[in-house]
Amino acid sequence: MQSPEIQAGPLLSQIEVPADLRQLSQDQLQQVVDELRQFIIDVVSMHGGHFGASLGVVELTTALHYVFDTPTDQIVWDVGHQAYGHKILTGRRKNFHTNRKYKGLSGFPKRKESEYDTFGVGHSSTSVSAAVGMAVANKYKKDNRQHVAVIGDGAMTGGIAFEGLNHAGVSDTDMLIVLNDNCMSIDPNVGALKEYLTDITASSAYNKLRDDVWHLLGKLSKFGKSARDITAKVEHALKSTISKESNLFESFNLRYFGPIDGHDINHLVKIMEDMKEIKGPKLLHVVTMKGKGFKPAEEGNPTLWHAPGVQFDKITGELYKKAPETPQPPKYQDVFGHSIIELAKENEKIMGITPAMPTGSSMKYMLEEMPDRAFDVGIAEQHAVTFSAGLATQGLRPFCNIYSSFMQRAYDQVIHDVAIQDLPVIFCLDRAGVAGADGPTHHGAYDLAYMRCVPNMIVSAPMNEQELRNLMFTAQADSQTHPFVIRYPRGKGVMPAWRTPFEAVPVGKGRKIKDGEEVAILTLGHPGNFAVEACKNLLTEDLHPAHYDMRFVKPLDDDLLHEVFSQFNKIITVEDGCIQGGFGSAVLEWMADHGYSAEVKRLGIPDRIVEHGSQQELWRECEYDAQAIESTVRAMAGVAVTVK
Repeated sequence: MQSPEIQAGPLLSQIEVPADLRQLSQDQLQQVVDELRQFIIDVVSMHGGHFGASLGVVELTTALHYVFDTPTDQIVWDVGHQAYGHKILTGRRKNFHTNRKYKGLSGFPKRKESEYDTFGVGHSSTSVSAAVGMAVANKYKKDNRQHVAVIGDGAMTGGIAFEGLNHAGVSDTDMLIVLNDNCMSIDPNVGALKEYLTDITASSAYNKLRDDVWHLLGKLSKFGKSARDITAKVEHALKSTISKESNLFESFNLRYFGPIDGHDINHLVKIMEDMKEIKGPKLLHVVTMKGKGFKPAEEGNPTLWHAPGVQFDKITGELYKKAPETPQPPKYQDVFGHSIIELAKENEKIMGITPAMPTGSSMKYMLEEMPDRAFDVGIAEQHAVTFSAGLATQGLRPFCNIYSSFMQRAYDQVIHDVAIQDLPVIFCLDRAGVAGADGPTHHGAYDLAYMRCVPNMIVSAPMNEQELRNLMFTAQADSQTHPFVIRYPRGKGVMPAWRTPFEAVPVGKGRKIKDGEEVAILTLGHPGNFAVEACKNLLTEDLHPAHYDMRFVKPLDDDLLHEVFSQFNKIITVEDGCIQGGFGSAVLEWMADHGYSAEVKRLGIPDRIVEHGSQQELWRECEYDAQAIESTVRAMAGVAVTVK
């Protein structure tokens, strides 16, 4: 059902699928672009979501669906938060107000959602590899269709993108790679590639020559053999004259075109029509502005307007953020960001590393205050881990801050470059557990399971802000010589007065939160707060479970577990990670290894793909929130379960 307060413009309202768009004249496309951009602004200003990236590719999106015969021709989006305009033009306009909401549209391309979403993407840098695979498969099947990979918003800094380019150049397919160059990911792009693309874009000599010969280079298939030879010589002369601009992409055997203005819809259509006629793998360099068409995003903080997170005035950009009446707990991310600076001021060995998420992880504070000791390495998780390992070999203490879901991309480096060498790299895994509206590509569901099986690894989770600070303090001490994982969720903690003195935590030691009888609750990390709430509510029913905060899944606290299993035969484990192989599984393994027998109920993320929604909605759905803990205690205590 369409959101009643948001209406599409007269042309956009007639477009249900791209075939409708292709019925319009090219003279009408600018109006479509204007209406599409305004519709995105209208919806996101009220309902939230990613913002700047999709505004920046409105013209590119429209041109792609106008020129190519989608869904027969296949477009792969990278990164996925560029694809709002794509979703609106492909049959989802009327439901777009449900974007990123529980049971609503996904915020990213999703194959199960639409035939136009050819490849699911939440992480970046995958489009080229996926599109090469599609193109090769359809060449083998002799299907006559085009394949386009749209890579942008910093995704070209990821190593897999270059692996894909390397294969694309020898794939003998007619695929098109569109490089959407906006100098941004979420934060500004970093590294040599950014400088290289800037040089290309800014080269007046290159752009003048390009304009002079573009019409000739773009129509190779429309001339005879001699004309093609002449054109090839002109192209070679152009790229030889400005060799720096042609070296990188041409070295991959990709024909390079551009850079062109990504906000000129008519030029984009003309160029893409030419691209369809050019055989072989090719790359079109399109320059865009993130947040294009929304003045506050164009002139203000582009990182803020990546995804504002709150409602805002669609004219002025004023954020509708009501100040809380009482002091609020900080985000775990901010506790990390401020605490690492406190620690670094006392320990000159501490270094900070993040792969392209300085704002999201709050590493930005250290980058600002200690720029020689903090590094944003771009969308390059594998490099971030091995770079951290290199720092550790020289006696430094690297805090490698990576989202839990993104750490999966560097798992090989965790094992080979860190664990096998037993280097004291400190992994701070942000967004552990369910990540909320970003959905399954961003949920940090698996880190407990995939980290605890690695030798030499210490794996911990703080229950609150104080515990996070203390674990960071413990991990950076000279006495700690092993890799050390600290994982914590997205968003707020529970302690408004969070800046407590640092205290060392004995590695592998948990703590008793509450004595009790009949049932023992063992928690790891933030869900310990759900158990505190549950225990408080159960007092009114004369139920008194014990509660233990284990702190570590590796090593487990032997003494505490001996105490638990010798006193209780009904035990509940609670974690915000996957049940398969996670904290609860570790407790069951310990029980079997030590000859105990008890009824154990594990609560956590079930063995299925969990979709998007608010964290509270997903904790409830996955049945490990306070209400689920209460119901489990009642059931194990033999009390009838009441449904609220």
